[in-house]
Amino acid sequence: MSWIVLVLSGVLEAVWARALGASEGFTRPGPSVLFAVAATASFAGLAYAMRSLPIGTAYAVWVGIGVVLTAGSAMVSGEEPASVVRVLLLLGIVACVVGLKVTH
Repeated sequence: MSWIVLVLSGVLEAVWARALGASEGFTRPGPSVLFAVAATASFAGLAYAMRSLPIGTAYAVWVGIGVVLTAGSAMVSGEEPASVVRVLLLLGIVACVVGLKVTH
């Protein structure tokens, strides 16, 4: 159960990161509220997962999921350039996260 919560919390990390950017310094109410809700849920899920998973593994998986989804969605939307090297580097992060899960 902790792993499922951790993965969902990692997804929510990407949601709050994107909402933070869209909030334009908390001047737009919709993205600002989405940021607050997603960040709260994401941190709560991380805290829950850390009750039964090692802190280093849980945090690395949480951040890794957030980084890959945030960077990937920015490339898909055209906000950041996409290249083979960038995609390969993101896949490297995914491989490391999977490796942490497998070796746990």
